[in-house]
Amino acid sequence: MNNPHRIRLVLADVDGTLVRPDKTLTERSRAAVYKLADEHIAFAITSGRPPRGLTMLVEPLRLETPIAAFNGAMMVSPEMTPIDIKTIPSDIVIPVVHHLIERGLDVWIYQHTDWFLRDLAAPHADREQRNVRFTPTVTQDLDGHAEGAVKIVGVSDDRPLVAACEKELREQYGDRVSAARSQPYYLDVTHPDANKGAVVRRLSVDLGVPRDAIATLGDMDNDIEMFIESGLSIAMGQASEDVRRAARRVTQSNAQEGFAEAIERFVLADAP
Repeated sequence: MNNPHRIRLVLADVDGTLVRPDKTLTERSRAAVYKLADEHIAFAITSGRPPRGLTMLVEPLRLETPIAAFNGAMMVSPEMTPIDIKTIPSDIVIPVVHHLIERGLDVWIYQHTDWFLRDLAAPHADREQRNVRFTPTVTQDLDGHAEGAVKIVGVSDDRPLVAACEKELREQYGDRVSAARSQPYYLDVTHPDANKGAVVRRLSVDLGVPRDAIATLGDMDNDIEMFIESGLSIAMGQASEDVRRAARRVTQSNAQEGFAEAIERFVLADAP
């Protein structure tokens, strides 16, 4: 099959991109990934989820590439063996946590295999449990888990507030953290070198694929960084105007088989 973009690696976000709104993987999407393998095009995933929240995708997609969890803060093998872990500087964790709480957001802390929160009934906690398929530890002492924190999440259904907090953390901490929304209601804070742009650069080196031969797919603001680093960027149809404008191509939404369409139309098929 003709591959006009000479793509050798496809890197996809998970929630909002690879899976449907109900978090299921469609047969057409799975078939699209298999077609990539038939054309000797590698496939990899990156997500804000912890590694344990990505294990259910390994077998259905026959993943063989490193998996970038926590937006790249943790790289693991398909067998979930850690390859690299970037923790947030411990002197920043507590100030960030306190800032988000004072601004009215709920706060979660993720370590390597653990998830800590203050209230199991907090917004989106139940949904997150279903997504990652493990139970968090409830504690009022988030400060006691600053050491080894891989990701801090600020959570609120007040979307303008979440956006404002993203801006505030970037202004206050500069290049000491990476702060980006992985969903309109989630603000992810990670190590400054843990972002999806860095994931593209890392996989380019590790897999020996030039960045201009990498295609990326995503739907949120934190996916723009990987769009910038890749040769072919594809935004999902339900993405914001800013995200769509940052991409070279736009596909259908994740509720309309947008991932599979993007692979078939922009990676595998002849150029329009």
